[in-house]
Amino acid sequence: MTHAMVKGSNVQLETAAVRAVLCWSSGPGVPDVDASALLLDESGQVTCDDDFVFYNQPEHPSGVVRHLPKSQESGGLRDTIEADLPALGSGVDRVLIAASADGGTFAEVQQLRLLLLPAGASADSEPLLRFDIEPETGAETALLCGEIYRRGDGWKFRALGQGYDTGLAALTTEYGVTVEDSDADGPPSGVGRTAGGDTAPDTAPPPASTVPSPTQPAQPTQPAPTQPAQPVAPDEATVPAVMLPQRSQDPEPDFPLVAPAPAAAATQPVAAPMAPAGPGPAAPPHYGHPQPPQQPPATQPAYGYPQPAYGYPQPDPNFTLPPQGPQFQNR
Repeated sequence: MTHAMVKGSNVQLETAAVRAVLCWSSGPGVPDVDASALLLDESGQVTCDDDFVFYNQPEHPSGVVRHLPKSQESGGLRDTIEADLPALGSGVDRVLIAASADGGTFAEVQQLRLLLLPAGASADSEPLLRFDIEPETGAETALLCGEIYRRGDGWKFRALGQGYDTGLAALTTEYGVTVEDSDADGPPSGVGRTAGGDTAPDTAPPPASTVPSPTQPAQPTQPAPTQPAQPVAPDEATVPAVMLPQRSQDPEPDFPLVAPAPAAAATQPVAAPMAPAGPGPAAPPHYGHPQPPQQPPATQPAYGYPQPAYGYPQPDPNFTLPPQGPQFQNR
């Protein structure tokens, strides 16, 4: 019974020699896919370039790991890696199964899957396990499909599915393989794999140039011509406060309002020059001082004269203006 694998899962292998078969659907515009293997030690690196088995180096020097020719089956193309696990030396801790796309990305490869069968099994034999590989971004040109690793006295298989968008050369360089003739798919310097198969620079990009751009020399600043001050006509804003009449800011003054005097009082003759003091009526309080309460007159003023406002202080009908001006002063 075939065991279906998911990314990150692992399973114990019951057979000692296995065949890892990479399968995909071929067609117009589909890039060619190649399977390869990396033999790693406990540090996760190859001990030499011979530990990389692929189409240009189809067999490990020990003969225990081999790359078999591609074949066309009813389900599509197949590329196979075969390994005799018990015959591997003690220095080999795991075998990575990788895939690379030639002339495109894995987004254009349909029904990509890895089958694990016993070594020597026929093409139509039921596989031990199956792992359907789905690229994460679609820009991958190389994939780590899975790994066969030691666990105690036996071996286990783990499904990986990690991708590279810089080709097989970048993948193998990460595990210690020396790539002498890098082609267009070779790794740019300083590129490594991050989680999820994406790539990111190992070092920060160089800082932007700090050379200042040429600038025009600064022009001397000419002082602006000054105009002579023009005389300003004095107005209320520039006249000193002592020259302005003081205005009350209180809409309701504390002193009572005084009704205007009757017109008849205004026609009385101006008093004669100051005479010797003598008995007479007391002078009324000056304007602005509190006025004594007065009673309304017994008779109403004639028609046409201003009517007094009852309830308010009334002017004294005998009120005369005091002497005004310097001509009334004693010499």
